[in-house]
Parts: sequence; C-alpha cells; structure tokens
Amino acid sequence: MARFIFVTGGVVSSLGKGLSSASLAYLLQSRGYKVRLRKLDPYLNVDPGTMSPFQHGEVFVTDDGAETDLDLGHYERFSGVLAKNSDNITTGKIYNDVLRKERKGEYLGKTVQVIPHITDRIKEFIKNDSSKEDFVICEIGGIVGDIESLPFVEAIRQFANDVGKKNTLFIHLTLVPYLKSSDEIKTKPTQHSVKELRSIGIQPDIIICRSERSIPLEHRKKISLFCNVDIKNVIETVDVRTIYEAPISFFKEKLDVQVLNYFKLKSKKPVNLNPWKKITNIILNTKKKVNIAIIGKYVELKDAYKSLDEALTHGGIENNIKVNLVRIDSEKLKVSEIKSNLKNISGILIPGGFGKRGTDGKIAAIKYARNNKIPFFGICYGMQMAIIEFARNKLDLKKATSSEFDKKGLPIVGLINEWVKDGKKIKGTDKDLGGTMRLGSYEAHLKENSIVKKIYGKSKIYERHRHRYEVNINYIEKFEKNGMFFSGLSPDGLLPEIIELRNHPWFVGVQFHPEFKSRPLAPHPLFSSFIKASKNHK
Repeated sequence: MARFIFVTGGVVSSLGKGLSSASLAYLLQSRGYKVRLRKLDPYLNVDPGTMSPFQHGEVFVTDDGAETDLDLGHYERFSGVLAKNSDNITTGKIYNDVLRKERKGEYLGKTVQVIPHITDRIKEFIKNDSSKEDFVICEIGGIVGDIESLPFVEAIRQFANDVGKKNTLFIHLTLVPYLKSSDEIKTKPTQHSVKELRSIGIQPDIIICRSERSIPLEHRKKISLFCNVDIKNVIETVDVRTIYEAPISFFKEKLDVQVLNYFKLKSKKPVNLNPWKKITNIILNTKKKVNIAIIGKYVELKDAYKSLDEALTHGGIENNIKVNLVRIDSEKLKVSEIKSNLKNISGILIPGGFGKRGTDGKIAAIKYARNNKIPFFGICYGMQMAIIEFARNKLDLKKATSSEFDKKGLPIVGLINEWVKDGKKIKGTDKDLGGTMRLGSYEAHLKENSIVKKIYGKSKIYERHRHRYEVNINYIEKFEKNGMFFSGLSPDGLLPEIIELRNHPWFVGVQFHPEFKSRPLAPHPLFSSFIKASKNHK
C-alpha cells in the first residue's frame, strides 16, 4: 500500500508548497522509492483552462490532455514523473461530479452534503491510481483557515483515520517573518497557523519554516515546543538564489531522512545531488549571458509563462550560458519602436496565446527577426503569427489573417471546419474536422533535410498541444515556393506542426508547446538549439 504525505500551507499563500513537494519527491526517488504527486485546488472552476493568466498563471498541460495547475509543471520538472489527469482536482470538479451523480439518482434520494459526499469524493481522488506507488504526495492549495480549503482539510483528516496514521504524514509549510526594523525573527504566525490546523483535527508531523534568513536554534525550539513537533522535524528553508537549489537545501536539512524515519523505512541507495549542484553553479556563476526577448501580452505576471521561462533556462544550462529574459508587452510594442526595443536582443520568442490583443506588435517583431536574421522561436500562437507575417509581407497576401480575430480576411489560420478549399468552405463534424480544443500529446512526423530533424535526432516525435486553430494546409505549396518549409506534419499530413525558414540562421515555429516537456536535468532539444543559435548571433 502507498504511504500518503499531505502538504498544507499557513500564514500566506505562494510560499512554495509546490516546489517543496517536488523537491521532496526527487529526494525520495533518489533513495529508491516510487513517488506520485497530486494537487488539490480549492477554487470553483472545474479546471484552470478558462482562467485568465493574470488570475492563475500558466495552464500546464499533461500528456493525457488535462489542463492543470502550474505546480504540476514543478512536479514533472523535478521528479521526472509524468503527471496525469488524475493528479489534479478542483472544488469545481468535485462538486460537478457529486451533483451529476445526484441528478442521476445515484444517491438513492439521500440528502447530499459536504460531509460525507464531498469529502468522500476527495478521498477517492487521493487514493485513485496509487497502488503501484511507494509515496503519494498531495499538496492542498491555499492556506489553512481559508473557507475554500476546509472540505479538503477535513477530507485528509478523515483519510488519515481511514488508512491509519502509520500510513499518513502531515507536512505544514509556514512563513517565519523577519522584521528588519527590530532585527527580529517572529514565530507567532507559525504558532497560530499550526493552532488553526490542530483545531480542525490535524497535528502536523513536520513543519517547514520559510524564511529570508536562517532561523536560530532557540526559535526552532520555540516552534517545536508550542507546535508539539520534534525539533528534528522543524525544517527551515531559507530563500534560495535559484529554485534549483531547493533539493540541495532540503537534503541538508534532512527532510527526506525525517520522512523515511517517520515511516520506519531505510534508504535503498544514496542521493545523487551532483546534477543539481552543476545546474546551480552554471546559473549562479556563469559570466556569459544571452538576451532573449519574450514578446507576449501576459509578461506582467511571471507565472503566466512559467514553463517557458524554465525551458529557456534549461537551454542556457545546456549551453553553459545565463539566459537573460527581456519581457516585452506586445500590446505596447509600437512598430516605430521595434528596432530600439530589440537593439541588444540575440533571440526573439513569441509564446502561445489567444485573441487579437497584441497581434500587431508580435507580427512586427517577427518581421524584424526574419529580415535581420535574428534567431526566432514561435510557439503555438507564435507560429500562427509567423505564418500570417510571412503571408502578408513575403507572399503579398495583405488580407491574410486568422479567423480567431478576423472573420472577413483570408483565413491562413482558422478552425479546421472554417477552412476554405477551391473557393468552398469545408464543413466539418465533431468527429473528424471539428474545431474543439486540441489537448495533450500528439504524434508528428519530421521531414528529411530539416533543421528540426537534426535537432531531435529522429523523424517521429510526440509533443503536447493546447489550441483550437490550425494553419491552413491548403497554402503549403505557395509558402514553400517562397522559402518557408513545412518540416513537421501530423501523421495524416493534414495539420502543419512545424515550420522553418530555409535561408535563416534559426527560424522555427511549432504548433505545440515543447516547454511542457523540458527538464532541468534533460533540457528540451528545441530550446537548447534556440539558445545555441542566439548565443552565436552577432
């Protein structure tokens, strides 16, 4: 039977529960154990797919097509374990499931209540698909005391009783603030947070104390005393210089050792932290740097492009160079200011997105990259913008557009069922040509003599998608006669997956999201190649 570790947070949100969970997962795996990570989110949205990036940050997509919380990206990047649809659930999804059953009469006329029906569904989620794991780490979103989180906290309390305390461990992450004015570290917020947790019926077994400076022993003893936790299980995590120091930091604090001791388990093999030390050294000490411009409409919030930022960093690690990300708001980018804004830029990336806002700035930047031989990387929407720019300025198709934001123009990009062939609109069906969201991992075939085949080192790839609109395959001949190469296609040859320019140092657009599969210990080849080309740009 799997052992379950529940990670809760207190005092303030965004303390790093996801990063802590991911680091612990890596350490336990390194010691020879099989680990799965899960996230329970308290918001009422069924999933984050329709939420604004400004509200929630990026939507992380799994191989099996789930739109999930960005913390699942941390889980994958640190542990290497592929997340599934069954690893992320929300209050909205839980209530949706319960109410659907109620409408079908599956509760046989009983009064449906938070306890036991909602909590039972949460417990089902926690335990589902876990028979092959040694550990299941479940992170509870929000903080203890939030009204939204109460059903989850109650459910994990019940769960511990159901499976036995010997099979469950509670980790509570809190903030231990430092007051500069009085030069004091304060433990009261942690004490009150744990008091709140204990009032619900949960005694934490390990407390992780987040602080901007090291916590003196006397303060740790105070936390131990008032929170009823062994001093060895009061773990400090001082703000790290890079997130890739986190596994090293938790190893030094013996977090994984204390977890194994709790479950009366021994390490099966020693932990190897050399890869993380190497990565950290490159990020912190490498003097060389390359400036990469990310031109999008959500640049004000770093988490909106979280996986993308990390993938670019991974590409830098592979090339032993520090990647300096220059974030440019595409809505504010004027055509007249393109040259000055991109003056010291060695690589330009247009990320995924939706809607018309900011398209003019993106198209102008792509034109500048194409004409000035600057390495360019277009991802999903970025590839579609590159197609439109090329059609307008190279093929002289001035009305070329996407039907996503212009129904009257020439649909170079559109829903498949909106495509026009031989002057006639092709009508699709939900089964074959429908315009629903294309989510998850799909196969693509790479053509001979292409840049991308050399980059991947193979002719068949699988990448994750998240889009409704596709490039119109009917224009492929016209594009290729003028220097744009459709180097990757779906297996049936109907959906363009990758484009590249023949007479350009590095100009690649992809319909998928390679950033979701990049890892610090295994950088995605496209990002490694893009950073290499940018590094060599003069």
